Amino acid sequence: MKAIVVTDRNAGTAGMKLVERPEPQGAALASLAGANYGDVIVQVHASGFTGDELAWPSTWIDRLGRDRAPSIPGHEAAGVVTALSYGTTGLSVGQRVFGLTDWTRDGTLAEYVAVEARNLAPLPGDVDFTVGAALVMSGLTAWQGLFEHGRLQAGQTVLVHGAAGVVGSMATQLAREAGAYVIGTGRAGGRQKALDFGAQKFVDLDNDTLEDVGGVDLVFDVLGGDIAKRSARLIRAGGTLVTIAGPTDARPAGGRTIDFVVVPDRAQLGEIARRARDGRVRTNIGIVAALEDAVAAFNPTEPRPGKTIIRVRP
Repeated sequence: MKAIVVTDRNAGTAGMKLVERPEPQGAALASLAGANYGDVIVQVHASGFTGDELAWPSTWIDRLGRDRAPSIPGHEAAGVVTALSYGTTGLSVGQRVFGLTDWTRDGTLAEYVAVEARNLAPLPGDVDFTVGAALVMSGLTAWQGLFEHGRLQAGQTVLVHGAAGVVGSMATQLAREAGAYVIGTGRAGGRQKALDFGAQKFVDLDNDTLEDVGGVDLVFDVLGGDIAKRSARLIRAGGTLVTIAGPTDARPAGGRTIDFVVVPDRAQLGEIARRARDGRVRTNIGIVAALEDAVAAFNPTEPRPGKTIIRVRP
């Protein structure tokens, strides 16, 4: 099969190469590099890639701590199940699925991927594979930050950093749909985009004063650093700062701080897919490129807004 691989952890996306790799086999039950109990093989139709995953240790080592380069990056997929390993339940051959694949195994920038069935959810027939792949990381991250960790309730005020970005725009939509008042932040060029995604107010972090927003119940942080610390001071008693920017010293007085890493969740994916079908949320896709053009797509000559999705099959 065709796949994108990386071999040099210091090369970044410039070190990506398109090569031929063996297809994962459903019969290879004993190999961490192949397929295991409860796995399915998915023919990938569309794939997503997170920009900093080449810096994650899990990109370079397997579950036993062994070097696994050359590795296939990408952990967001939408496609069709082609094989089931022993012990797999809840899915069937020929079924359309989408989901988040395992961190320590070969990923989705390939024509096929082996993934634990529990990490996948059915993809409705009227949701395009490209949209499905774009929903996975942003949808699960936003859902878990807002509802699982942030315990968002209708009527609360949410401050969403990076509201025009891939994750921030999804958090903005889900928070607004849940009945929250959403204040988005970012740079001036993202103002209209954040408002279009549902933010009711926008703070330009370069030119406006963040503290002027007043008290908030929840901060959804993607930036970390000084912005996270300043944001913590805005949180009302009992409120929460959730961050995906890593461990932080930001601590709200009378509140709590949670830094988290997104995890697969079939039920949450189902909720997100329903909202996409109904038009209650939409993706923030920048460009769609073929697998043959993936290396160039991930090495643009100038910054591109939105998510880059690789369409593996036409």
